[in-house]
Amino acid sequence: MPSEYDLVVLGTGVAATTAAFRCRAAGWRVAIVDHLPFGGTCALRGCDPKKVLVGVAEALDQTRRLRGEGIGGGEPSIDWRRLIAFKQSFTDPVPRRREEEFAKNGIDAFRGHARFLGPRSIEVGDESLDARFILIATGAVPMHLGIAGEDHLASSTDFLELKELPKRLVFVGGGFIAQEFSHVAARAGASVVVLEQSDRILGQFDQDLVSWLQAKSASLGIDIRVNVRVQSVEKSGVGFKVTVASHGDTTSLDADLVVHAAGRIPDVDSLDLAAGNVAQEKGRLALNEFLQSTSNSAVYAAGDAASSGPPLTPVASRDGAVVAANMTKGNHRHPDYAAVASVVFTIPPLAQVGLLEDEARRRNLRYRVRHEKTSDWYTARRVNEDCSGFKLLIEEETERILGAHLIGPHAEEVINIFALAIRAGLPASRLKETIFAYPTAGSDIGYML
Repeated sequence: MPSEYDLVVLGTGVAATTAAFRCRAAGWRVAIVDHLPFGGTCALRGCDPKKVLVGVAEALDQTRRLRGEGIGGGEPSIDWRRLIAFKQSFTDPVPRRREEEFAKNGIDAFRGHARFLGPRSIEVGDESLDARFILIATGAVPMHLGIAGEDHLASSTDFLELKELPKRLVFVGGGFIAQEFSHVAARAGASVVVLEQSDRILGQFDQDLVSWLQAKSASLGIDIRVNVRVQSVEKSGVGFKVTVASHGDTTSLDADLVVHAAGRIPDVDSLDLAAGNVAQEKGRLALNEFLQSTSNSAVYAAGDAASSGPPLTPVASRDGAVVAANMTKGNHRHPDYAAVASVVFTIPPLAQVGLLEDEARRRNLRYRVRHEKTSDWYTARRVNEDCSGFKLLIEEETERILGAHLIGPHAEEVINIFALAIRAGLPASRLKETIFAYPTAGSDIGYML
């Protein structure tokens, strides 16, 4: 006999657990399923472990920048094996802790691959689970690239598990993963090449600031190549040969590791969506404004699997809360992705919230631009950082901040103040008159405005 539940959740990441715990708190009988270690991408294979690596690289970088300015002693370096062990001190306890949290809260946890048996039925191994509602929160996986030898590509998860750092790294794709990992790897002593098939990297960020980041990357020895298409990856001795085409010419690169960094897609292919009458559109789940399947009212989706908002952990958490509210109380909440800040954790970090200039122009908005390099401002100078600056878009009539784009020390924190101002509709004048603690990166905001 199938087990009966109010809700079956597929996945154990942020979106999944937010919804599961909220529905369980409402008195529902809840089951949760994952074939991967419990905990999800962010805690185990994404933002959290990545930021541990970045933190050590930041410490190394600041020490190097301040040598001769009060820092002496021998040349610092990254001990990669110990760094990975430090990272594992964060990730290793997560699956057991998450399993204990499920049990403590009365949520039945199942290990294994899930697939639909019907519109309200899930199979996990030999178990059959029937439910009033099913939540797809299975996260995302690297997209298929269609290049010869694609199976030789390592994933970002593989990179985070490396016991030794290879000497020659090639990243296929120029987005978040490539930029962040390349900054860590280069500072740890690796030779790094980034291959991007379009004419720019980080297209969702202000390209003036991206150009400053590219110059910083080049100073570290990171070789970023755009308008380059990877044709094949072949095994070559103990390493790999990567064949690329650019402007009609074909060349090859030797690498010890080739990493897939060319984007991710919802991880739903193994779910047998057709059996659940769950429709897709252009490779994504077809969802309404409530994050509910348009073809099966019993199914909702959240986080990267829904691919409704930016692929960020706070968005996944908010999605989980939205679907929990809609399932328990009827459809009444829409996800709101306005003023969601995004950060590339390079060194220094690049951050943005709100509109890019071309978006503001397309909307025929009247705005002024505040744009400046700030490597000679106190916040950057005191840590000897030569890559620092900002661009702000401010609407003429209302003084609303339309977009904020930052690079430099503490940009990943300061951007949150701009996100709050945009979301609350605070005019630039109100933000400018705020008295911030000084001297802090936040106190630079008044000078930016």
